[in-house]
Amino acid sequence: MEPPKGVLASLWNFICFLPYFIGLLLLGNFKGILFCPLICLIMTIGNSAIILGLWPVHFLWTYYCMFRAKRYGPALKIVVCIFVLPVQLILWPVVGIVGSIVGGAAYGFLSPVMETFQAVGEGKTNQLYHCFYDGIWSTVQGCFTVVRDFGDVCYHTYFSVMDDLREQGPPDAKYYEIRVLYLPGAVIISVLGFMVDMPVISFIALCKSPYMLFKGWHRLFHDLIGREGPFLETICVPFAGLAILLWPLAVVGAVLGSMVASIFLGAFAGVVVYQESSFWLGLCYIIASLSLYDEYSNDILDMPEGSCFPRPNYRKKAKLGRTNSRGPSFSRPGSFRSVPSRSVSFTNPITELKPLELMDSLFKECKHHGEIMVSEGIITLQDIEDAKSSKGSRVISIGLPAYCLLQALLRSAKANSVGILLSDNVTELTSSNRPKETFFDWFFNPLLIIKDQIKAENLSEAEEAYLCKLVLLNGDPLRSKNSNIGSAPESERKQAELDAFARRLQGITKSISRYPTFRRRFENLVNAISDDLAQNDGSSKPTDGPKTIPRSKSAFAQLFSQKSFSFTNKTSNHGYDPESQTVVNDVTITQ
Repeated sequence: MEPPKGVLASLWNFICFLPYFIGLLLLGNFKGILFCPLICLIMTIGNSAIILGLWPVHFLWTYYCMFRAKRYGPALKIVVCIFVLPVQLILWPVVGIVGSIVGGAAYGFLSPVMETFQAVGEGKTNQLYHCFYDGIWSTVQGCFTVVRDFGDVCYHTYFSVMDDLREQGPPDAKYYEIRVLYLPGAVIISVLGFMVDMPVISFIALCKSPYMLFKGWHRLFHDLIGREGPFLETICVPFAGLAILLWPLAVVGAVLGSMVASIFLGAFAGVVVYQESSFWLGLCYIIASLSLYDEYSNDILDMPEGSCFPRPNYRKKAKLGRTNSRGPSFSRPGSFRSVPSRSVSFTNPITELKPLELMDSLFKECKHHGEIMVSEGIITLQDIEDAKSSKGSRVISIGLPAYCLLQALLRSAKANSVGILLSDNVTELTSSNRPKETFFDWFFNPLLIIKDQIKAENLSEAEEAYLCKLVLLNGDPLRSKNSNIGSAPESERKQAELDAFARRLQGITKSISRYPTFRRRFENLVNAISDDLAQNDGSSKPTDGPKTIPRSKSAFAQLFSQKSFSFTNKTSNHGYDPESQTVVNDVTITQ
């Protein structure tokens, strides 16, 4: 859809579009105002109960894990336990409850508005009905889902992180320690930086706020009349329309955000003093931080470059960058001074993948491979029972997702993919369409590095199979030891590299498992695998005597049976005959 050209066409398009937009906006606002108190109440009560109920446990367990941490030295532990942890633990209930109130109110109001506009999108049938219905029950369900995910983060994710802090040792057998002699100077300069930066930065933000207000309105009204930018697509209209109405609040929020940020920006002077072991460089940073903020705000508002504040060097080893504070801005080079076209991203869109979509894709793969492994007897009933209990099963919770990630990396390496090729062999996750959230880089970039390393290793089929089994079962040392994981590479160097790949993939998977929605999806996965195992047991259970389970010749079985893999446990004897080097299609299990 191209924006109209010409003054008359733009004016007519604006006249036709404005009543349509106002009607949807009023309807969405009515639903938002109606359900906002209910959603806010549910989310506030639910999250507050979780925070206050777990706060005593969090308090005691945090101190216990800090005292038992192997990577921190005695002096650092004392400083953290006396000055840092009390502030964080006291502020956590306040910040959590206030954030739940604000987040619940925002979600309860904005979710119905967004879904009201999405109800009239392309391809939707019975749009009038969906305009009134969409955003009502789905918002209530989403509110309970948010509370559920928040509880998983406060319970499972918290204890997982603290267990790592308590159990993992420092690298190179050297724990982290703090230089106590530099702490008084760092504290003094932090307070001084806060006292200087907060009033000055607040004054700068207030002076630039009128320019931000009128510049934003000018851009938004221009897009509204010409149906350009965010007004070009229906799904984006709510954001743009609300931006026009609430733009003054956005400006106030930007000013308040600058005031809050100035606290941390000024207090960072203490970090500079500690890192550089120089009180003078801390003073230089206080002055330079004013220049940094001034130039950054000029770049954001497209104002003239440079700053009226000096920018002294506050590092002993100067980093590569701009040497003249009045020269071209490093954050806005000359090639980007002209404003780009506002409709390019819509006429030539790049489909940006969302983190939740990638998470859903990962669990679909886990379900697919999990069902195959259940039919092959690789995932046992004990694994599922452990996964459902508090004990947990690393084979399912860590090994299975890590195995699916490894399959994606192997598939991408063989296809010479620039990014990561997903299971449909069509969609490719690259740096251009990846989710733009910063935390996603914590997983995406290491996976790209591992993919390139696997591609450079040029693994054989036997080495790939060995790596797959190692990734799947490395979380269960006893089973890995008792199971025939196949012939390891003859080279000790190659074997060590494969072991390192397995450990890194499982480490990345463990970090992904702390994602807020992971636990809920994982429980659904375990239930699906459990149902599949129950169906297999029910369909193959005779009245008495031995039980015969039909074995499918899946790709998984063919891949690993060719590599002489067999798994032994108390209840099953898997279909592989090491003497004849053949796969047995039916396995007899004696109860």
